[in-house]
Amino acid sequence: MKIVIALCLVIGLVGCGGGGSSSSDVNLDNNVAVDPPDAPVGGNDDEPIDVELRAILDDHGLVGDAAFNRTLPNIDDPLPQLGKVLFFSKSLGGDLDSACVTCHHPMLGGADNLSLPVGVSAVDPDLLGPGREHTSTIPNVPRNSPTVFNTGLWDAGLFWDSRVESFGKEEFANGAVSDIRTPDSAFGVADPDAGDNLAAAQARFPVTSNEEMRGEVFEAGGSNDDVRAHLAARIGGYGIGAGELGTTTWLTLFQDALGSIGDAAALISFDNIAMALGEYERSMVFVDNAFAAYVAGDNDALTEQQKNGAILFFTTVDDGGAGCANCHAGDRFTDELHHVIAFPQIGHGKGDGDDDDFGRERETGDADDRYRFRTPSLLNVAVTAPYGHAGAYATLDEVLNHYDNPGNTVENFFDDGGVCQLAQFEGIADCETLYPDAEANSELALDKLAEERQAGTSLFENPNLNGNEEDAIVAFLESLTDPCVLDRECLTPWIADPSEDPDGNQLNAIDAAGNTL
Repeated sequence: MKIVIALCLVIGLVGCGGGGSSSSDVNLDNNVAVDPPDAPVGGNDDEPIDVELRAILDDHGLVGDAAFNRTLPNIDDPLPQLGKVLFFSKSLGGDLDSACVTCHHPMLGGADNLSLPVGVSAVDPDLLGPGREHTSTIPNVPRNSPTVFNTGLWDAGLFWDSRVESFGKEEFANGAVSDIRTPDSAFGVADPDAGDNLAAAQARFPVTSNEEMRGEVFEAGGSNDDVRAHLAARIGGYGIGAGELGTTTWLTLFQDALGSIGDAAALISFDNIAMALGEYERSMVFVDNAFAAYVAGDNDALTEQQKNGAILFFTTVDDGGAGCANCHAGDRFTDELHHVIAFPQIGHGKGDGDDDDFGRERETGDADDRYRFRTPSLLNVAVTAPYGHAGAYATLDEVLNHYDNPGNTVENFFDDGGVCQLAQFEGIADCETLYPDAEANSELALDKLAEERQAGTSLFENPNLNGNEEDAIVAFLESLTDPCVLDRECLTPWIADPSEDPDGNQLNAIDAAGNTL
């Protein structure tokens, strides 16, 4: 399959279905690609601010559609439909108490709105978002949940450290052309079982994490492959998993999605589970926002404040701007690279000692990569708080304060109580004793940022913004929100209905007030 896709890219996708896709034009049905949008346009009646902004956008090569040139599935297609039911199923949790949606609900910005996730062993497994609590009261997952929205738009890697990574990073391919490395293979070594794209590869790993979905008892001491094989057998009702779920309709769902009358042992493999989960995630394309409309030619799509914010965002610090586009580049608002930003190092970290988290260095083994994390996309960023690899900042204002003066902002964060000021940690007994090395680790990250700046290798410059300028940038960032992600009715196709429950283990989420998400 990857050879075919490679040929498609070589010949400009002409011989394999077209030349691009546009979610804003709803051209994702049946995986049919369409021509990319026209370049930004203006008119003779442009105001001076529009003339200035459009010239900047033209310099940055923006086209106004973050999904252009991509062939992506529609949620109504058979595989994403199967993937949706799997995504909401606690049957993929080792202890039957967590699901993929536990940390990635569509109504929570494709994430969980928590600083640090709570995976297995929640007090109430069906309560998602603020109010979700681990039985120990302490969050058990070390990094903030990235949004699952627009997963199909990534070409280089997934996770904060890109531990699922495309070798070739071919543009528009979502990892479908060259080999993919995963945590099941050494750094720089392809994983032969990764699957057809980054989304499918990523879907293989939350189920293997003790904190996220596996638990401490299920397949204790077993390998990742043991976990996956057992889960597939559980879903299929065969082998080691026979009878664990009782009577189910899973086989019918797989047969319908795969167009086969094969038996459970043949169809319900973890490879097929991961493929379906990945296609569900790849169908979640939410890029139809006000800024895209502006780039496409509608001067009235943005307010004057948002236009001023866009000018600051895309203008370098040397030219009086904020320099945000140094890293948050292009229509997807990410360079897909890893940078030291030195957000507060909170939580129990990824096992680097003293609750620290070395970021990308954990994958590459290169000390130069310490405290580097992948640049997140800013599409729909207004609905994906809290921010940073550990969710230390609750608002975009706090993020901009950090960019303006990281040293002072981190100092203020700890002076104001550190994690204890975050909503998720309110009321935790002896909160101030939870992560005693957090401030020292954060200072080490700040030192690494200072070293990179001194060496001229950092793209992170202090913009020295005033309050009005920060407000303008926040307003611009809010223009990157697709209205669909704010609308339960619009998101309904991506939310499993209770009537779709194949085995009684569907996670039908509620919020802290008991309302259906």
